[in-house]
Amino acid sequence: MNPPIWLMALAAFTIGCGMRMLDPLLPMLAREFNTGLGAVAPLIGVFALSYGLAQLVIGPLGDRLGKMRVVALSLGLYAATLLAAAFAGGLSPLLVIRMLAGLAAAAVVPLLMAHIGDSVPYGQRQAVLGRFLTGMVAAQMLAGPLSGIVADFAGWRVSFLGLGVMATAITVLFVAWQGRALWQVQSGESRGIGLYGFLRILEKPAGRRLLLAAALNGMLLFGGAFPFIASMLIERFHLSAAEAGLVVASFGLGSLVYTRSAGWLIARLGERGMVLWGGGGVALALAAFALAPNWWVVALAQAVVGLLFFMLHGVLQARSTEALPEARGTAVSAFAMALFLGQSIGAVLFGTLIVTAGFTTALLVAAAGVLGLSLWFRGTLSRAA
Repeated sequence: MNPPIWLMALAAFTIGCGMRMLDPLLPMLAREFNTGLGAVAPLIGVFALSYGLAQLVIGPLGDRLGKMRVVALSLGLYAATLLAAAFAGGLSPLLVIRMLAGLAAAAVVPLLMAHIGDSVPYGQRQAVLGRFLTGMVAAQMLAGPLSGIVADFAGWRVSFLGLGVMATAITVLFVAWQGRALWQVQSGESRGIGLYGFLRILEKPAGRRLLLAAALNGMLLFGGAFPFIASMLIERFHLSAAEAGLVVASFGLGSLVYTRSAGWLIARLGERGMVLWGGGGVALALAAFALAPNWWVVALAQAVVGLLFFMLHGVLQARSTEALPEARGTAVSAFAMALFLGQSIGAVLFGTLIVTAGFTTALLVAAAGVLGLSLWFRGTLSRAA
């Protein structure tokens, strides 16, 4: 019996929390281990790096062994790393545990997306993926504040312990819901095409276009504009770190609107309309960030940019589940890798551009890039997928 969408969203929530929970805890960890912020910052980076690199393996593994089986195992291993982190005796062991946590977490969201691709007709898929993304969006909004509050009252170890207990409970529920069927070999399993699947995607023009769009999306937004909004608010408008964080967190408001309205939007706009209005809207919001005379202009634009972003990104995600129907785990992993690669490149490029030319220039460049991306990818959707 397949798990319900709310349970899959909860699994995604625990993964998102693991990605973001350390953001407010770095100063506390630096004091705990008697070192500087630079020494503890890799606790965030090593998780992201191992998560991205693991995509090379987890997609083909899910296609070969069964997506839900690999998700269940990964959830259990991820829960174990969270519990282990709560009892880490030093910075070096904690760094190793975070690396293992990234490896374990890497399978959950991509393979659940691929499972949705296997189970839901394409016409309904974006709406279901939108409900599934509620978990990740909620984690983006709540992980930092919740872990910070818990750590202030009880210490950073309790933050890891609490999330570990939650992940353990979700793993047990996930396994129990599916029962013995989880371990029974299903038709089509053990026939995965392995790493060759990545080449199969690249052989298709639509596959190449999708991965390029994912990489550009990661470069311009995930690694480009979005991570620097808080810094701009602090430097330009003299907001405190907490105030800037609240403004940036309003991204989640628009994102939540998307998760509840994705089906309605796709029915009325179609994929080409979603890409055009979403990408064009994000470009306009980035231009507003760049030219904003007051911080509240940024706050207003940030409150709607989550909706606009997911209108564009949601189409890319849905297309990734159809890029290689015979090996959807591999296809979604390839999409995630392209996004991760673009994010890594964007962080370097836009960080350098901000230092040399300022926030305004960097954000306007990102705006022009996103507009170009949306117009180009919208045009590709008129061709065969």
